[in-house]
Amino acid sequence: MAQPILGHGSLQPASAAGLASLELDSSLDQYVQIRIFKIIVIGDSNVGKTCLTFRFCGGTFPDKTEATIGVDFREKTVEIEGEKIKVQVWDTAGQERFRKSMVEHYYRNVHAVVFVYDVTKMTSFTNLKMWIQECNGHAVPPLVPKVLVGNKCDLREQIQVPSNLALKFADAHNMLLFETSAKDPKESQNVESIFMCLACRLKAQKSLLNRDAERQQGKVQKLELSQEANSKASCPC
Repeated sequence: MAQPILGHGSLQPASAAGLASLELDSSLDQYVQIRIFKIIVIGDSNVGKTCLTFRFCGGTFPDKTEATIGVDFREKTVEIEGEKIKVQVWDTAGQERFRKSMVEHYYRNVHAVVFVYDVTKMTSFTNLKMWIQECNGHAVPPLVPKVLVGNKCDLREQIQVPSNLALKFADAHNMLLFETSAKDPKESQNVESIFMCLACRLKAQKSLLNRDAERQQGKVQKLELSQEANSKASCPC
C-alpha cells in the first residue's frame, strides 16, 4: 500500500565522498518534476467536505470549521510505486452565494471528482443529481475518475440513506462508493483509501496515456523513415 511521505530521516556521519554524493542527489531532486493530481470535493453544505480534506491531508479532525467561501485547497505528497506524487485536494463551497464566482475556476483542469453526501441527511443525497449535472455542464471529460462518499457513518442511529440505495446510485453513475466518517479516528484509513484509490487510478491512467503517446510517436517516426527511404529509392539521380 502506498504510504505518505512524512519526512526525511536523520543523516549518519559519512565520508566526504558520501556527502558529495548526497549533495549531488539533493541538487538533482530539485529538478525532478513531481506530478500534481487535482481532485475536487463537491456536495451540499455541512456534509463534511472540509473535514474529509483535513483528515486526509493532515490526519486530524478540525475542532472548529466555518463555511468554505469560494474554494480552498490542501496538499499531500504521497509515494506510489516509487514515484512521489502531489495530491491537491480542492475543497469547494456548497452554498451558491459562496461558489458562483469560483465555479469555473475549480472545474478547470480537474483530474478526479469526489461527490460527498451526509448519510444522516436524505436531501444531501438527492441533491447529488444536481452536483453531477453541474459537473457535466462544465465539460469534465468522461474519463475523469469519480467516486461517491457517504460521510458521518459514525452516527449510526441517525442514518437516513441506506447503503444499498447509495450503491445503486453509484453503480448507475459508474462510481465507487465509500462510506466513512471524517470525525471517527477509526475510519481514518478509509478516508485515506478514498484519495489514494483515485491517485493510483490517475497514475495508471497517465502511464497508459504516455505509453500510447510513445507508441504513436514511434509509428510516426517509422512512417517518416519509410517515406524517406521510398523517396531516395525513387530519386532519378
